[in-house]
Amino acid sequence: MILFVRDLTVIDFSYLCETRGMLGESYIADVELHGALDQTSMVLDFGKVKKVIKQAIDQLVDHKLAVPAHSAALSLQATEQTNVLKFQSDRGFIQMAAPEQAVVAIPTKVINEQSVTEFLQDSIKPLLPTNVQKLVINLRPEASNGFYYHYSHGLKKHDGNCQRIAHGHRSTIQIYADGMLSPRLNKYWSERWQDIYLGTAEDCCAVNELQYITAGCDDYSFRYQAAQGWFELTMPKTHCEIVPCDTTVECLADYIVAELKQQDNLKQYKVVAYEGVGKGAIAFS
Repeated sequence: MILFVRDLTVIDFSYLCETRGMLGESYIADVELHGALDQTSMVLDFGKVKKVIKQAIDQLVDHKLAVPAHSAALSLQATEQTNVLKFQSDRGFIQMAAPEQAVVAIPTKVINEQSVTEFLQDSIKPLLPTNVQKLVINLRPEASNGFYYHYSHGLKKHDGNCQRIAHGHRSTIQIYADGMLSPRLNKYWSERWQDIYLGTAEDCCAVNELQYITAGCDDYSFRYQAAQGWFELTMPKTHCEIVPCDTTVECLADYIVAELKQQDNLKQYKVVAYEGVGKGAIAFS
């Protein structure tokens, strides 16, 4: 017997890639449980599927920075107070210091749908009843015919896991000019923010303000104190855009509108900015 749940949850996280650097991703998770019926004539109660499997997925990967533990480009040191990682990508040198719960090391050379899936299946299967013989997790990006970008960020004021300095999303963008969808503007912003780290200006700091890592002259440095602990990050400048606001989806939608109005103040704009799958904000000029 196979029990299935489609769209069980959405995983929003960032990961490190030797080619693309740091990028945000959003995966929709579907699950299948293969096994025999239990004493209640079920493979597993749907309520327990949501409670056990969804909760485990959220705790293992969601809103974290996933790093390829077997990559030669990675150095990861764990202390009692913080994890310090260094990663050499084709886009430059990336460093982060953060509490342990902000990082997940996946035993692979490359982070992708397959390696994350295998990690989740291996981690979650032991949590299930013995009548469940096999757990199958399918991770997939949102199907989209439009424009989208991958971005990473951190929200120090957030009281949940969004405060982690390097988590992210794969997000659709829809821009309307004078009531008409604008393929040109959507293409421009999807390319401008392709694999981007969006940093808040007030979180930028000088190199000597970092406690655990150092930065070069071609890097941006960020640091802040949040409820979960102390966070630091250095990113190549070519890998970042600094915005004069928090990087909530509401503020990002407003930021795009403001940029558009600077380019052409005669048009009226509507920006539909997504934060991952199925949620976002709409801003108007």
